[in-house]
Amino acid sequence: MAENETNGNELDSSNSSRRIFLKQSSALAALAMTPPAAVTAIDKGLDEKVAAAFEQMPLQLTINGKARQLSIEPRVTLLDLLREQLHLTGTKKGCDHGQCGACTVHVDGQRVNSCLTLAMTTEGCAVTTIEGLAEGGESGDAATARLHPMQEAFIKHDGFQCGYCTPGQIMSAVACIREGHANSPDEIREYMSGNICRCGAYANIVDAIMDVKQGGAKV
Repeated sequence: MAENETNGNELDSSNSSRRIFLKQSSALAALAMTPPAAVTAIDKGLDEKVAAAFEQMPLQLTINGKARQLSIEPRVTLLDLLREQLHLTGTKKGCDHGQCGACTVHVDGQRVNSCLTLAMTTEGCAVTTIEGLAEGGESGDAATARLHPMQEAFIKHDGFQCGYCTPGQIMSAVACIREGHANSPDEIREYMSGNICRCGAYANIVDAIMDVKQGGAKV
């Protein structure tokens, strides 16, 4: 009787080992047949998850008048921080290479391409986006917000068509006047050349900026 039990245990052990072997062999075969691109994608996904979990750094800054204490990855751009984490989607992602100006925001009053600016470099800075340009706009209440003079001028002079580049155009236009580079249409064209309008509304944009400049509105 004991011999039969022993033989039965050995048989179960043998079958279990065989099943484990077949499973491992199948897994290795599947991995071997997986395209390299898929393996790379899997590895990349794991890397991103690890980075998200362990590579967080503190960041303190003011955005549209509100103090923010954030935790971000050091490689995150200001543009992605604004759009993806803070949901301030007025700032547009155009070329993502600093060539179109759609992502223009103000950092301590200076215009920057947020797609080329690492968010960590804005520690302690004051960032203004198109949402915070209007008086009361940072509150998110459209009913109480009052348009900035440059926004009103763009509407008055039809300085946009599709509107995708408009937030960046307006942010650059305000900075153009503040910098003292809006004394003539030619000067405006020169200092607004970093902002591309694929619809071709350039003449109306220049008119809008000249209107604000000559009207003496505080920008």
